[in-house]
Amino acid sequence: MAWLFAGIGVLVLAYVGVCLFYALFQERFIFIRFRTARSYTYKFSGVFEERFIRPAADVELHAVHFKAEAPKGVVLYFHGNTGSVRRWGKYAQRFVRSGYDVLLPDPRGYGKSRGALSEQALHADAALWYEELLKVWPEKDIVIFGRSLGSGLATPLAAQRSPRMLILETPFANLYEVATNYLPILPYRLLLRYPFRNDKAIKRINCPVYILHGKFDAVVPYASALRLYSLTPSHVHREMITFPKGHHSDLPRFPRYQRFVQRVLG
Repeated sequence: MAWLFAGIGVLVLAYVGVCLFYALFQERFIFIRFRTARSYTYKFSGVFEERFIRPAADVELHAVHFKAEAPKGVVLYFHGNTGSVRRWGKYAQRFVRSGYDVLLPDPRGYGKSRGALSEQALHADAALWYEELLKVWPEKDIVIFGRSLGSGLATPLAAQRSPRMLILETPFANLYEVATNYLPILPYRLLLRYPFRNDKAIKRINCPVYILHGKFDAVVPYASALRLYSLTPSHVHREMITFPKGHHSDLPRFPRYQRFVQRVLG
């Protein structure tokens, strides 16, 4: 029996070790950050300009503002967890072609944005960018868009304000469900410092909500997005646009995606 207890002890120690490793290094799994030198010159098509905010002495936030010729409104676009504006900027043109400006910020540690990372800080930064848009645009002309991890910033922000609409592409109800999809054996509710509780925020939404998700999404489970949709208040206009053959990063290639953008932003 001694060998059995020894084996169990080894397994317990290994499990505790994995938990501690995740607790200490979880930011490296959640935020796949690529920094960009402040002197870097972007080479996007169309008209755009860089914008900076310094909310504190040790914090500098950066975004790229893409401009339409005669804008009908503006899209505040919160991108996914991998890459920076340098990668995500190309997606702005689909909204520019529909007649919308696009403000695409990088979270702290991404691109040219700098500052200590925390979920509270990320939400505060998102609110600052919204305030910047309010200097030019009324809320009825502001569209909040959240892509994957960006949905964790877009949803609480839309719940606090009154934008024209909230569009979520491959969102999750909370990050516990995403983490469990990868490795279900860890106690994420004890370990995770970035839960991004969209499931709580969505209940306070008062603007139209559109959720786009693929059934073959291996990163964010379709069931998580479906649960988020079910929690959206019934008194607001809500749509769940399902892509039966869609994965996590390929929804824009479907004609249905393009028709959706034209329909809601046309």
